[in-house]
Amino acid sequence: MATRSPQFDFDFDFIVIGSGFGGSVSALRLVEKGYRVAVIEMGRRWAPLSFPRTSWSIHRWFWRPKLGLRGFFNMRFFRHATIFHGCAVGGGSITYAATLLPPPDKVWQTGSWSGLTDWKTEMPRHYQSASRMLGVTQNSILGSADQLLKKTAEAAGAGPSFYCTRVGIFQAAEGGTQNETVPDPFFGGEGPPRTTCTGCGGCMMGCRYGAKNTLDLNYLYLAENSGAVVIPETKVVNVKPLRGAADGSSGYAVYTENSMAWISRQPRTLTSRAVVFSASSLGTMELLFRLQDNGSLPRISSRLGKHVRTNSESIIGARVPQCAEDLSQGIAIGSGLYIDEHTHVEAVRYPRGSDTMGLLTTMLTDGRPGFWRIGMWAKNMLGHLLLHPVKALRLFRPWGWAREATILLCMQAVEGHIEMRWQRPWFWPFSKTLVSRGDKVPTYIPKANDFARKFADVAGGTAMSMLPEILFDIPGTAHCIGGCVIADSPERGVVDHRHRVFGYCNMYICDGSVLASNLGVNPSLTITALAERAMSLIPSARETQWNDVAASSTATGSLAR
Repeated sequence: MATRSPQFDFDFDFIVIGSGFGGSVSALRLVEKGYRVAVIEMGRRWAPLSFPRTSWSIHRWFWRPKLGLRGFFNMRFFRHATIFHGCAVGGGSITYAATLLPPPDKVWQTGSWSGLTDWKTEMPRHYQSASRMLGVTQNSILGSADQLLKKTAEAAGAGPSFYCTRVGIFQAAEGGTQNETVPDPFFGGEGPPRTTCTGCGGCMMGCRYGAKNTLDLNYLYLAENSGAVVIPETKVVNVKPLRGAADGSSGYAVYTENSMAWISRQPRTLTSRAVVFSASSLGTMELLFRLQDNGSLPRISSRLGKHVRTNSESIIGARVPQCAEDLSQGIAIGSGLYIDEHTHVEAVRYPRGSDTMGLLTTMLTDGRPGFWRIGMWAKNMLGHLLLHPVKALRLFRPWGWAREATILLCMQAVEGHIEMRWQRPWFWPFSKTLVSRGDKVPTYIPKANDFARKFADVAGGTAMSMLPEILFDIPGTAHCIGGCVIADSPERGVVDHRHRVFGYCNMYICDGSVLASNLGVNPSLTITALAERAMSLIPSARETQWNDVAASSTATGSLAR
């Protein structure tokens, strides 16, 4: 453990805001380098048996503490997207599907990070470290939905592109037993005992068996065992440079309050030499906007909130009422395929009984977004109800949805972005909040809809869409990235290629907000690998001079020092 600074008496050397993929990596690697580290997390700490059994336990699934909902999953509604994200000790890993895929190499050649370093040479070793820590392996538990996806891929002429996902889930070896608890299989006995996956499909509802490699079982677990302090149920409300040094070179004061409290907020102030923002793309943007606006961190780049991306997703699928097989069995995302070089589809499931998402599904509808598409949807719905009333009632009732439905998550590695701003919305002029601006994200991907129909034909069911996509032209995504992108200068981004915030000393951002291009795959592995790289560039506690400042080069395409 590092000793306290001889100049000032700081509570910690580093305060990490958020315990998701970037925050947990930062905590472990910093404490390994001898720093005193605190991790501040807004959400709760969860144990396997404390997770809700189904999504009908709204108060234990959704995170909206002001409404008395103290779960781990949240939905934020914007004009351009409905964004799904997690809030817990372990961040989004508690509710994500554990799919861990590297993106195509071309992503490093587009966006503001292009040319800042030799990404293709540097990143493979960090992907390897991230994969080892997260226990990445190929899925061996293929459920009925995965078999249907494979058959549909063959029928659509995309059979060779079908694959079993690479996932962070502890599975039994060939011939082994499911639901078997064994001593730590990943870290030489330094980690917690683990239980082999049962294939219940419950990954996104919180793994009740300890099979999913969530961050509280690897990076964060090891960090705490090495001395890092995790402070849950705590919200950061302000970060200010200390002792008159506007650039933060004298350290920072971090102001917090109880994130669960309605009345007594229990304010607290902690001090540190350095700060790492890792509160997710949305969380970090929102906090930095607030700090820029109130004058605490006025030097944050004006590019904050720019180049926010959603992986260009569309959520479609199919339902097979009275299906003979249980489509919820397997892991949350067990397989995928490529329709073409840009378009990637994965089969997604919720566990049996978790039917609330069925309330958001409706009949698949083509057409240009707007009144024309809504009209086509209304015509299809009315015709279905009049001609096949019993079938329609079975199709749209929420009960049994998880057992009978398969979500098809379509992602595209194509360029496109929106912008987040900090302003007063027209419907609430009393305070500022994040609002989205820019060109609409496409909700209609013809190739994806065609594939959904083929899937429904193979399954013997009906193709489905998400209701908000049809009625409001708003896509849903669990992969909000960007907003604090890596760039060569504050005129183009918020951090340099070493994740240092322009304008401030010893301040970093390590989460999905730094990603500068659409990945086309689930971003968790890339966020983890980038955080590994960022932390590898920070010197040890014995060597640090506490003068880490962002490199800036306004010459386009030049390498940052």
